[in-house]
Amino acid sequence: MFNKILIANRGEIALRIIRTCKEMGIKTVAVYSTADQSSLHVRFADEAVCIGPPSGKDSYLKMPNLIAAAEITNADAIHPGYGFLSENADFSRICAEHDIKFIGASPEMINSMGDKASAKDTMKAAGVPVIPGSDGLLESAEEGKKLAAEIVYPVIIKATAGGGGRGMRIINSEDEFDNAWGSAKAEAEAAFGNGGLYMEKFVVEPRHVEIQIAGDQFGKACHLSERDCSIQRRHQKLVEETPSPIMTPELREKMGQAAIQAAQAIKYEGVGTVEFLVDKYNNFYFMEMNTRIQVEHPITEEVTDFDLIKEQIKIAAGIEISGKNYTPNLYSMECRINAEDPTKGFRPSPGKITNLHIPGGHGVRVDSHIYAGYEIPPFYDSMIAKLIVTAQTREETLVRMKRALQEFVIEGIKTTIPFHIKLMDDPEFKAGNFTTAFLNDFDFSDL
Repeated sequence: MFNKILIANRGEIALRIIRTCKEMGIKTVAVYSTADQSSLHVRFADEAVCIGPPSGKDSYLKMPNLIAAAEITNADAIHPGYGFLSENADFSRICAEHDIKFIGASPEMINSMGDKASAKDTMKAAGVPVIPGSDGLLESAEEGKKLAAEIVYPVIIKATAGGGGRGMRIINSEDEFDNAWGSAKAEAEAAFGNGGLYMEKFVVEPRHVEIQIAGDQFGKACHLSERDCSIQRRHQKLVEETPSPIMTPELREKMGQAAIQAAQAIKYEGVGTVEFLVDKYNNFYFMEMNTRIQVEHPITEEVTDFDLIKEQIKIAAGIEISGKNYTPNLYSMECRINAEDPTKGFRPSPGKITNLHIPGGHGVRVDSHIYAGYEIPPFYDSMIAKLIVTAQTREETLVRMKRALQEFVIEGIKTTIPFHIKLMDDPEFKAGNFTTAFLNDFDFSDL
């Protein structure tokens, strides 16, 4: 087992990792930018090293600074959390070159899944259902239009190096193709330095359902059931729950087996997530694989009583997994609390938290790094807390979530709490009738 782990991240996920490390008897090193020197992850780690100025590219994304921090503190492993360098093949490789264990996927695994076009080819060869579309990247708009006529509109073009909805366009007819192609390519080149595009059949009325998987160094893999992440705005998840309202034992068996096939196809080591689109007929299609811990991992932990961060660390240390597939025996839901104003298009709302009350009670968990007096910096992602509630049924979960949201007081800034409270009362959401397009017609004006 590792003696000391450096956490190459910030905020709630850094604090989350520190907590598990303490329980495992592993010493921790926090890294921080000058904007984060008063953050709780700095306070609660055993050691802390400043790695640069506020900008992420000059601190949390600065690989030489992170490696230097690990070397001067004698850390024998680095946990990247999510975001930043968690799926960066170069960073995984550089860690190995410096005899520091990267608690995550190998460079080869990251590359095989990071390029979405090649990932689709890998999954197709492994027998995992994929959405009909292009075989690899499209060479031109003309090639795209020809293929779109074959697989029938609507179609969606995506950036091969994409994420967060950038470089992605839905096209309903040939008349829209040229404009969509040009804007998607330009956006992808600006965001990722890679303008490569591929195309898929657009799945109408889809749900976003992902399977949590774990694989060890001995070729074993298992799944820990599903999470429904369909409540999204501009491809950014806002609410996640497990089990999915549409799930049946038969569908879970099929999706779980497909996810395990995906993991075994690349000899996956670590915890990860295989994401699927599920249509209204319960046909499911591979979308992507995330080779890291997910923001929404706590709801899986709550329904399986399984510490996923601990499992990550154990796998990286060469410990064999149980190989058991898990089925939820409770219901759990997570609301992402962002420092944003939902009445103003979710405009970021950094600033000082003047007053704070964290909700509590049976079945309520809050993962956060904020406190009264904390100054939310404007340089990073606006998520400041995750409210997770767990109960015996989905109905009880919704009631508990609304109660906890009403008890959650954050003053001094705008947050997404009012949106979540309204969502808990929405009849269609309460009935489980929603798709990834659910929020397109949601009224945010009266929050």
